Amino acid sequence: MPVSDSAVSLHHRTYAVPRRPVVVVCADGCDPAYIERGLNDGILPNLQTFSDTGFATTADAVVPTFTNPNNLSIVTGAPQSVHGISGNYFLDPLTNHAVMLNDPAYVRGDTLPAVLSHAGCKVAVITAKDKLRRMLGHRLRNGVCFSAERAAGCTLEDNGISHVPDLVGRPQPAVYSADVSLFVLDAGLRLLGRERPDFLYLSLSDYVQHKYAPGQPQANAFYHRLDARLGEFVETGALLALTADHGMNFKLRVIFLQEVLDSHFGPATSRVICPITDPYVVHHGALGSFVRVYCPALAPRSVVDVIQSLEGIAAVYEREQACARFGLPPDREGDLVVIGDRDTALGTSPAEHDLSQLGNVPLRSHGGLSEQRVPFIVSEPVADTYAGRTRIRNFDILDYALNGTQSGG
Repeated sequence: MPVSDSAVSLHHRTYAVPRRPVVVVCADGCDPAYIERGLNDGILPNLQTFSDTGFATTADAVVPTFTNPNNLSIVTGAPQSVHGISGNYFLDPLTNHAVMLNDPAYVRGDTLPAVLSHAGCKVAVITAKDKLRRMLGHRLRNGVCFSAERAAGCTLEDNGISHVPDLVGRPQPAVYSADVSLFVLDAGLRLLGRERPDFLYLSLSDYVQHKYAPGQPQANAFYHRLDARLGEFVETGALLALTADHGMNFKLRVIFLQEVLDSHFGPATSRVICPITDPYVVHHGALGSFVRVYCPALAPRSVVDVIQSLEGIAAVYEREQACARFGLPPDREGDLVVIGDRDTALGTSPAEHDLSQLGNVPLRSHGGLSEQRVPFIVSEPVADTYAGRTRIRNFDILDYALNGTQSGG
């Protein structure tokens, strides 16, 4: 990780060291439709200002459109083939066990927050859910890194900060709440006022987006509060950049793919892994629009033909095709990648997915190509060479914030 007084390098990119606070927000599950509706309804005055006087467009998230791979891509400025986090779960070929990808040991290389901290910058990383905290804080030196989910237990030794609820002025929030995201933003604002970090990365929760569609009163209320906090960051003199890890859609159909394959080929001939699975499945029941299929006893082509015949399947790729198409690490990929269409979620078998806690709320989820478009917003204008790019990825946001503006770096 080469370092100079004014720039650092990571994964074949060079980034200017911040000359003033730079705040990057990953608004989990923020489909562009939420912002479009909020702007149309006149409830997002700060985002309207950023759109008018800064830079605002949409970008492509990495596929699968899940939280862990996209957050790691954002903080590394690179695809999953580089940092290695290609979902929330994968099947370890050495043990044949499904493994949760939330341990820093699975992260390949450095993150930009870590590199900046080693260059002497004051860095803070705040997440809503604790599952991301350790990976995003990987190799951070003398920085602040904590989750809202476990804010009350922060220590100077482990998190670089203590007494977080006192700092924010309210108790640790419930992880299944709108407030868990607002707590992250408020903690960032208080920390910015007290410590004045050079670089602040804030990763929110998609609780609201899983439960409420754009334009619903609860969604509008949340985005109005989000917008107010974004404005406060800019009022402190910080440069603000916002993107998301994925969009969100209603899922009107569920295909239990393990059940289908067992019926067609026989039990124990294949294994379906749902990489959306993590400790927080109340709001989606571990159902998303991207799954991996391992078929050691079968010819992958024969399995492809069966899956492609199902209504609701957008695409099926063999491993080599999937890795080339989506920038995935081959050693953590299945024999097949299966992607559902906009209306379709994929699972294993009904017994493995508990949707009882959804209540009367229809399933809203993500993971496929239909959730790839995300907002990409910078509070100030960017250089013409940046504004004119034909394809932007969400993991370009740090490049835009630190290099693309006149005052970010």
